[in-house]
Amino acid sequence: MNALQLGDPAPGFRLPGVDGRTRSLEEFAGKPVLVIIFSCNHCPYVQAYEDRMIAIQKDYQDRGVQLVAINSNEEINYPVDNLEHMIERAKAKGYNFPYLRDVSQTVAKAYGATHTPQLFVFDRDRRLGYTGKIDDNWQNPRAVDRQYLREALDALLKGAAPAEVQTHAIGCTIKWAG
Repeated sequence: MNALQLGDPAPGFRLPGVDGRTRSLEEFAGKPVLVIIFSCNHCPYVQAYEDRMIAIQKDYQDRGVQLVAINSNEEINYPVDNLEHMIERAKAKGYNFPYLRDVSQTVAKAYGATHTPQLFVFDRDRRLGYTGKIDDNWQNPRAVDRQYLREALDALLKGAAPAEVQTHAIGCTIKWAG
């Protein structure tokens, strides 16, 4: 499994969401920037970033940015990552972005995702412009020095390349089936 490289096109997807709708890459074609976040329910890194993810979507939605979270974890050993629990988590936290279920794990494999949370940020042409993590301090939002995702969004919205195009995603590893 190879990770997407800068400039690569976004792989397509068609996945069920916590809102009962099936979502696809094409649905977001009108958005100038699309952020795909591989996520889940159980990972403490994801839990530490949830409020920041919600805030970023709120802060950038009027500029056309769309976050989409995808949970690709297997659910036999991690039942809290099944769709039913995803629906509960999204409601409890007030997610303002689609939260999708990749049961087959084919989408995670197509992107080369390895961690939760791990970001893949695409420009208007759906070419990868940034990949990695949200910021430089998962434990304490008040101690963040670099806000990698916000910096990338600001650059891509201006049609420019982000100053930092790749960071190492930290978090839990995706839980693969079999």
